[in-house]
Amino acid sequence: MQAVLNPRIKICCIKNIDEAQLAIEMGADALGLVGKMPSGPGVISDTQIRKIAAFVPPPIATFLLTSETSADNIIAHHNKVNTTAIQFVDTLQEGSYAQIRKALPGVKLVQVIHVNGSEAIGRAQKCSAYVDAILLDSGNPQASIKELGGTGRKHNWQISCKIRAQINTPLFLAGGLNPVNVQYAISEVHPFGLDICSGVRSEGNLDPVKLQTFFENIRKHSYAK
Repeated sequence: MQAVLNPRIKICCIKNIDEAQLAIEMGADALGLVGKMPSGPGVISDTQIRKIAAFVPPPIATFLLTSETSADNIIAHHNKVNTTAIQFVDTLQEGSYAQIRKALPGVKLVQVIHVNGSEAIGRAQKCSAYVDAILLDSGNPQASIKELGGTGRKHNWQISCKIRAQINTPLFLAGGLNPVNVQYAISEVHPFGLDICSGVRSEGNLDPVKLQTFFENIRKHSYAK
């Protein structure tokens, strides 16, 4: 048996401290806390995000999911919540990553790339040098009401593989993951990390049985024949 490193696991759409505690107990490396969005699940107030972020102990990471698209607004949003990382779910349109880094030293920056076609490869390559990680998701920023995550849809993992092969930045895989397909996702894409929301929930709530099965199936994959 040859040991295989487990991917980092981020449980997203955490709504309260009870969900945060459950995810941590099951083995989560990071928690996603969703700020104001045009659509999608898991949105909580900045006050609640700050409360959960303050509760979570190191070395567990806390990600602010922000739909802000200007550096100034992103910095202001983070200053309200004090997470250890920021996940940009849309394209940065005003300002720069360097401006954000200067204002928020020590905060990790993660850019979401929504994989809707092969053009995602170029977008990932373009910004990968400026952020700490790339996260591949299955939203649609061009929809009349933007979809910026939490769709539960699986995108084309062949494109994800090409992106992983062409960037040096750590890559998280999101979109349509669940306890059934997680082993295949790891084998197919070989991501640095996995990000899951709806796949471990029932009626919108974090489901301890699904969550346990998800982690068990990842651990089963930790050794390859």
